[in-house]
Amino acid sequence: MGILTWIILGLVAGLIAKFVMPGKDPGGLIVTIIVGIAGAVIGGFIASAVGFGAVSGFNIRSIIIAVVGAFVLLFALRMLKKS
Repeated sequence: MGILTWIILGLVAGLIAKFVMPGKDPGGLIVTIIVGIAGAVIGGFIASAVGFGAVSGFNIRSIIIAVVGAFVLLFALRMLKKS
């Protein structure tokens, strides 16, 4: 995947994750993209470990994996922020 695909996938995954898990998260569009890209990496690692596959392009499966990873990342960040 090219860098532009990662950015678009990160934006989509980050927006979906922030929409489904509303809360006071810092940052704007750039932070949303970073959360989505990091979520894609985390989700790809988890999905590969359980045998589901990895993030392989801009498709529905990759978006779902990236959103799940972004959920995990947002949850972890919120738990760290509380402590």
